[in-house]
Amino acid sequence: MQILGEPDGRPELVALRALKLGDLLVAVPAVHALRRARPEHRLVLAVPGWLGPVVDLVGGVDALLPTPGLDDLLPLPPGRVDTVVDLHGGPDSRRVLEALEPRHRVGHAAPGWDGPAWEDGVLERYRWARLVTEHQMPADPDDVGLRRGPTPSPAPGAVVVHVGAFYGCRAWPVERFAAVARALVADGAHVVLTGSARERDRALEVGALAGLAADDVLAGRTDLAELAALVAEAALLVSVDTGVPHLASAYRTPSVVIFGPAPPEEWGPPAGGPHVVLTDARLRVGDTFGSVPDPALLAVTADEVLAEARRLLAAGRG
Repeated sequence: MQILGEPDGRPELVALRALKLGDLLVAVPAVHALRRARPEHRLVLAVPGWLGPVVDLVGGVDALLPTPGLDDLLPLPPGRVDTVVDLHGGPDSRRVLEALEPRHRVGHAAPGWDGPAWEDGVLERYRWARLVTEHQMPADPDDVGLRRGPTPSPAPGAVVVHVGAFYGCRAWPVERFAAVARALVADGAHVVLTGSARERDRALEVGALAGLAADDVLAGRTDLAELAALVAEAALLVSVDTGVPHLASAYRTPSVVIFGPAPPEEWGPPAGGPHVVLTDARLRVGDTFGSVPDPALLAVTADEVLAEARRLLAAGRG
C-alpha cells in the first residue's frame, strides 16, 4: 500500500479509523461507498500502519496515512485536504480532523458537524454505512468483501483455530480449544493454530494438548497478509470474537465465533452467511477490556463448538 506523500493533483478525502483489524473491517462497507461516490478524489485511509496489508485488500484506496491513534494531529498542513470522514465519532477524532481545516466534513451530528445523530447499541457495520449514506454516499452494511491478495495461503483448505484474544475477557480456555482441535484432526481435518507473537505460548499449549505437529502452530509465524490468505482459503475458522472472524466474513469462509463481552448484535457477522455465533447473553458482564473471561464466553462448551464446526464442514463438502 502506498504511503501518502505529496498531493497528486486530485482533491483528497481522508477517512480516519485509527483502531484495530476488526474495527477497520466493519468500516469496509463505508469505505467502498466513499470510493463509489467520490471517484475523482484521492481516497486516503488514516489507520495504524501495520494494517497496510489489509488496506491493500479493501480495494479502491489510493494511499495509507499511518495513524497509531488520536493523541497527535495528522502530519498534513491545514487546508490541503478537501473532505474528512470521521469513522470514530468522538471529540478526539473531531479535534484531529478539524485541525486539517477541510472544506467538507462527514461525521455524526456535533458542534460544527452536520450529520445523523449517534445511535447506541447498533451493528457497527450499519453505523458507518448509515453515516455515509446520510451524507449522500449510499452504502450496504453487508458489503464487506475483500480482494484476494498475491500472498499464498500457508495452509490452503485447513481448519483455522484462532486461539488469540487481545484481552483476557475473550480468552476461551486452552483446554476447550485443544478438545475441538483434537476432535477435528480425528475427523481427518488439517488443523492449524493462529494468533499473534504474544499469543504463541498459548497456541503451543493448545497444540501440545491437541497432539498437533509443531509446524501446525502458526501463531507468531504469519504476517497479516499471510493470515488474510490463510482465512480466505480455509475450510473453516474457529475463533473468539476478535478481528480475525471479520476476515472470515469478508471471504465468506465458514466460521464458528464465540462471543463473550461484546454483543453479536453489534459486532457479529453478516446474516445469512456460513457463520455461527455462540454465546449466552443472559450471563454477559460486558467488560470489553477486562482481564477475566466473560461468563457469556465460558458458557460455550467445546462440544457445542465442535458440533457447529462439523455441521459447517459437512455443508461445505456437500
